Amino acid sequence: MRVLPPLGVVMQGLGKVGLLGAAGAAGRVIGAALSAAGRDYRVIGRSYDALEAAFGHDPHAEIVVWNPQDPASIRDAAAGLQTVVYLVGVPYDKFAEHPPLMEKTLAGVIAAGVERFILIGTVYPYGRAHGNPIGENHPREPHTFKGKMRLAQENLVLAAHGHHGLSTLVLRLPDFYGPGVERSLLNGVFEGAASGKRAQMVGPVDVPHEFVYLPDVGPVVEALTRTPAAYGRWWHLAGTGTITQREIARQAYALAGRPPKLTVAGKTLLRLFGLFNPLMREMVEMNYLLSEPVVLDDSALSALLGPIGKTSYEQGIRQSFEAARDLARLPA
Repeated sequence: MRVLPPLGVVMQGLGKVGLLGAAGAAGRVIGAALSAAGRDYRVIGRSYDALEAAFGHDPHAEIVVWNPQDPASIRDAAAGLQTVVYLVGVPYDKFAEHPPLMEKTLAGVIAAGVERFILIGTVYPYGRAHGNPIGENHPREPHTFKGKMRLAQENLVLAAHGHHGLSTLVLRLPDFYGPGVERSLLNGVFEGAASGKRAQMVGPVDVPHEFVYLPDVGPVVEALTRTPAAYGRWWHLAGTGTITQREIARQAYALAGRPPKLTVAGKTLLRLFGLFNPLMREMVEMNYLLSEPVVLDDSALSALLGPIGKTSYEQGIRQSFEAARDLARLPA
């Protein structure tokens, strides 16, 4: 097992990390991990106000605004950075934007002299699992448009490794959840439990599924920014096993002292809703992940970094529920 040296031993050789598309939940947890390690970092996004709201309290954070469509703006935003972590999202009905955005980004960070590039990826490029859990040697055979766009995106990243002084990697995550994580399959469960209302869910909800607790991702990314041996490939970060969405709802509502109240939209309802809502229509092709889940094996990453801290589902559900409850108590 390879164990990283203490952070204090390597701090002198560490350059600044930049988070591209930092204003979302993943940016906040990675920023928190960098700050906890005493490292200065740069948060980069389209809106100064959104970045100020998320990071203005942190003296380690530097706020920079960019235009991700402009390589010159990307170059200027990345100037002086050693490592870039890419967190840029696009609307669910605009996944075709992923590859051209990545081409522009890579051109900009190379022009800026960035040394390391981390893409936070998904299971979409794998397509259907050939048996679970799967390791990094599983074929990438996406059968969906979104999977193909994500595959094209990460192929650009991996092809850039070893050129123009840039080292790259992809960190692949399952679906995630956590306190205040709005873009999660489970967010409606915690809001419903906290408010006593009916939770809106996407089903099926009785198939075991893997979720990673998002705050656990931050320390792993921080470690990868200072692990040169990690670059040139993709890695898995798994959750703590599998659980059904119904069981998560049961636990969340139990914390509120209520029985679960659920409205579940399966593939048929998603198609119906999609007649009126383009975003709902785009969810149909990825619904297979709820009936045929992809479960990740991250033993390779553990061998590289040493033991990885993971939050149990019980604790993660409690913390997510408590955050939703605290939010529900705030004045409108």
